[in-house]
Amino acid sequence: MKLTTRTALLLAGTAMMAACSPAAYDAPATSSDTMVEAPAEDGLTALVEEVSIPHESFTLDNGLTVLVHEDRKAPIVAVSVWYNVGSKDEPEGKTGFAHLFEHLMFNGSENLPGDYFLYTEEIGATSLNGTTSFDRTNYFQNVPTGALERALFMESDRMGYLLGAVTQEKLTNQIGVVQNEKRQGDNQPGGLIFYELLDAMFGEGHPYGHSIIGSMSDLSSATMGDVQQWFIDKYGPNNAVLVLAGDIDAATAQPLVEKYFGAIPSGPANNPAEADVPTLEADKRIVMQDRVPQPRVNMYWPMPGIADDDREALSIAASILGGLNSSRVDAEIVRGEEIANYAFASYSPFHRVGWFTYSAEAKEGVAIGDLETRMRTLMDDFIANGPTQEEVDRAVTNLLAGQVKGLESVGGFGGKANALAEGLLYNEDSDEYAVALRNYAALTPEAVQAAAAKWLTRPSVTITLEPGERPPYEEAEAPAESGGLEARDYEITERDIPAVGETAALDFPDVVETELSNGAKLYYAFRDTVPVTNMVIEFDAGRAAEPVNQRGLSSMVTNLLEEGAGGMDAQALAEAQESLGVSIGFGNSLDESIASMSALSVNLEESLDLLGTMLKSPDFEAGAVERVRNQSLASYARSMSSPNGLIADTLPRIIYGENDPYGGSPFGDPAAIQTIGREDLTRFHQRYLRPDNMEIYVISSLSLDEVKAAVDAELGTWEAPSVALGSKAFPDRPVRPEEPTYILVDRPDSPQSIIAGAQILPVDPTADLVDINAANEALGGNFLSRINMDLRETKGWSYGVRGSVNRNDQDVGYIFTAPVQADRTADSILALQEQTVAFLSNDGVREDELKRIVASNIASLPGNFETSNSVLGGIRNNVELGRPMDYYETLSERYRSQTQASLDNAIRSILDPEDFIWVIVGDADVVGPQLDAAGIEYELRSLETGE
Repeated sequence: MKLTTRTALLLAGTAMMAACSPAAYDAPATSSDTMVEAPAEDGLTALVEEVSIPHESFTLDNGLTVLVHEDRKAPIVAVSVWYNVGSKDEPEGKTGFAHLFEHLMFNGSENLPGDYFLYTEEIGATSLNGTTSFDRTNYFQNVPTGALERALFMESDRMGYLLGAVTQEKLTNQIGVVQNEKRQGDNQPGGLIFYELLDAMFGEGHPYGHSIIGSMSDLSSATMGDVQQWFIDKYGPNNAVLVLAGDIDAATAQPLVEKYFGAIPSGPANNPAEADVPTLEADKRIVMQDRVPQPRVNMYWPMPGIADDDREALSIAASILGGLNSSRVDAEIVRGEEIANYAFASYSPFHRVGWFTYSAEAKEGVAIGDLETRMRTLMDDFIANGPTQEEVDRAVTNLLAGQVKGLESVGGFGGKANALAEGLLYNEDSDEYAVALRNYAALTPEAVQAAAAKWLTRPSVTITLEPGERPPYEEAEAPAESGGLEARDYEITERDIPAVGETAALDFPDVVETELSNGAKLYYAFRDTVPVTNMVIEFDAGRAAEPVNQRGLSSMVTNLLEEGAGGMDAQALAEAQESLGVSIGFGNSLDESIASMSALSVNLEESLDLLGTMLKSPDFEAGAVERVRNQSLASYARSMSSPNGLIADTLPRIIYGENDPYGGSPFGDPAAIQTIGREDLTRFHQRYLRPDNMEIYVISSLSLDEVKAAVDAELGTWEAPSVALGSKAFPDRPVRPEEPTYILVDRPDSPQSIIAGAQILPVDPTADLVDINAANEALGGNFLSRINMDLRETKGWSYGVRGSVNRNDQDVGYIFTAPVQADRTADSILALQEQTVAFLSNDGVREDELKRIVASNIASLPGNFETSNSVLGGIRNNVELGRPMDYYETLSERYRSQTQASLDNAIRSILDPEDFIWVIVGDADVVGPQLDAAGIEYELRSLETGE
C-alpha cells in the first residue's frame, strides 16, 4: 500500500519511539524489530496514539516529582531539573532575579565549592547548561552512567544546600556577568526592540511585561538577602521536576533519588503568576532607529499560551504564512515580487500567554510602508480564505518530521527529557507532547483559518526599525544603599560525596567503506535509534576554490541549488521537501562545499531523487540569479552591521592578505558579487560539484544494502562533465609578525567591544592535535580555562571568553574571542596577554587541571557521539585525516598517557604571545583613549569607509 506523507511520517515516529524502549545499548534492535504495518489512511489518530516516550513517575514525600525514561542506546543518562519559576514571577523592582539566580546556581554549593563546571567536567558531562525563560528555570547535563549517582548528589546539593556557599563576592561578580550578557545581546543590530515590544504589548505590572534578563538598575540593586529569599521561596523540591532519561530505569533511579533528595525539606507552596492575554485598546506603532542597512517592519499580536486549544492551529498558521520555505510570504514578496530580502512569521507560546510575530526586511529601494501594506494584504487574504488542505498537510508533515528527528537526543536543549518536563510543568501531563501530535494530525484548514481569524484580527504592535543612530544606551547604575533584604548567615551542611563508578567505553559504530558504480566513495554506519537516514556529501571546494576576484561565488552557487533545478522552481522544491518530511541543504566552509540531507528512512528513495535533482541539475535561471545576488548583497550589508560580522570580515584579510584563497571575507566581496554571471556559476558547479570530487557519508536505520542501492541509483550513474576538475593554488604564507598588531574598527554606540586575537600556528594540518587541544582546555578551550575564569568569573568584564585551535586543510590557527564591556577593552586585552604569557612561560598546565581534563575527555566520549550527526562528523574527520575508523575508541589510552610536561611542550612549541594580530570592534571614542593610555599603538578603521 502506498502511504500518504502524513501516514508514513507518523509510522516512522512510532518506530522511533519503540526503538527507545528498553534494550541493551550494545545490542540495539534492528529496524525490522520495531517497524509496524502501515495503518489505513484514515487511521492517523489511532497511529498517533502509539507514538510515545515510555516513562514512569514517582513523587517523594517532600513533593519532588521524578520522571524516568529508559533508552539504552548509549551508556549515558540525561539529568534535567526544571524549577517552576521564571521571570514572570519576579516582583516589581526585582527584574532579572530568576536569571541571576540561575547564574548563582553554577557558582558552587555547600559541599561542592567553586564552579559547578569543575565537577561536571570531572565526570565527563556533555550537553550541559542552564536556561531561564518567562516561565521556568532548568538545569541539564548528560552524564556517563557510572557518574549518575554523583550527578544526583550535585543537583541535590544545589537544590537543598546552596545558601551557605553564596557570598557577596560571588553575587557581585555574577551581577557583572549578567550585565555583560545583557550588553552582548543589546549590542546586536535591533537588540533593543524586545524591550519596546514587551512594554507596548503587556505594559507595566504585567508578569510578561519585562525582559527575562532584567534591567541594569534592578540587577545592580540585588542584595544577598534578596537572592537568599528567592532561593527559599522558589527552589523547594515541591516546585521542581527531575527527569532522568537514558541508560536508567525507575527501579534503579528511585532509591538513588530518595537517597540524595529525600532529606531536602519542602518549600513554600508554589503559585506561578497568573497572566491574561492582553487586549490592546488600539493598534500601536513605534519607530526605532539602529545601525541597520535596510529598514525592517515587525508586527506582533498578543496570543494565548501553551495550554490553549488554538496552540497547534496558530503554529501551523505561522508556518504556512511565513515559517516554511514554501510559505506565502516567501512565495509572494521574497521570491515573487522581490520587495523583501527576507520575511517570516512565527508563533511563540509561553505558559500563560504568547505572541505572533510577522516580520520582513525591505529590499533596497522599496519603501517600508509599501512592504508593510503588502504584508498586511497577504495576512488579510489568509484570514479571509484560509489555507488549503495541501498547505496544512505540508506544514504538519514538516513540523512532525522535525520533532521525530529531534527526539533522538535524551537531553540537552531539546530531546526527550525536555518534552516530558515541559508537558508536566505547563499542562500537568508529561504525555502532553503526544496530545499535541494528535492535535496536529487532526488539524483541518477550517480550524487553522478560525484560529487566525480569532487572534490575528485583534489590535497589534508594529515596530519599524530604520537606519539611523540608536538611542543612548542605559548603563548600569550604582546600587541603592537600601531597599533590599538583609542577609542571613547559613551554616554548611556536610554531606558525603559519592564516588564515580565505571562506565562502558565508547563503542563507535562500525563503518563500511564502499564504492558507487561511478567510483565515488560511500561511508556507511548503521543507527536505528530513530527511523531516519542522515547524509552528507562533501566536495573539495568551498570558499578557497573561488578566484580571488570572485569572492562570494561558491555561496551563490550553493544558494542557487535551492532556487531551481530540473525545471522545478524554488517554490516547487520547497513544497516537495516539506511533503516528504526531508531537510535538504547546501553550504560552504572554507575548504568544502556540502550537500546534506536528513530524511525519514521510509521516504529515502523519493528524498534522494529530490536531492539528486537539486545537486546535479541546477537551472541557474536568470531571475533566480538576480534574486540571490541581491540577497547576497543584503546579507553582506547585514553582517557589516553586526560586531561579530565585522570581526569575521576583517581578520582573514589581515592574516592572509587579499590574494590568498583564505584571505577573503566569509560574506563575499560586494563588488565581485555584482559582476558574477551565469557562466561563472555554471563553471564553478561543473569544476567542483561533480561525482569525481565527492565523498558520501551516511548513517541510517536501513541496512547497507538498502542504502547503497538507493544512493547508487541516484548518484552512482552521475558522470563527470568534460571540463577539467578544479584545483586550488595557495601562495607562500606571510611570516607571522614579530610583535603584536592592533586594529580598531570603529562601531559607534557599542556598549560592548569584541576582541579577537589570532595567529597561524607552525603545525601540519594533518597532524593529530589531541595534545594541543587538551593543553588549550587549560588556557582557553572551555568554561574553566584561565582566560574565561579571569575575565568572567574573577573580573566580571565579560559573559564568556574563549581561545580555540582551528584546523583548515592548509593550516592550523589559534584565535581568542572576547566580548567585553566597552570601558574595560584595553584592560581585557592586557589581561588576555598576561594570562597567555604566564601560561606559556611559567605556569603551564597545573596538576589539578591535567587530572580534570584527562578524566573529562575519557568520560565524555560516549556522550560526544550520542547522535547520528555527531557520529557523521567523527567519520568525516577520520576520512579527511586518514585515521582508522576506531580512532575515537583509542583516545582513552592517549588521554591517560598525557602528562603536564607533554601538554606544556605541545602548546609552548607552537603558540607565541608576541605573534597575535588583534582586531577590536567597538566605539573608538570609548576604546581609543584606553588603548592610548595602555601604550598600545593601533590602526583605526572606519565602519563607513573600511579605512
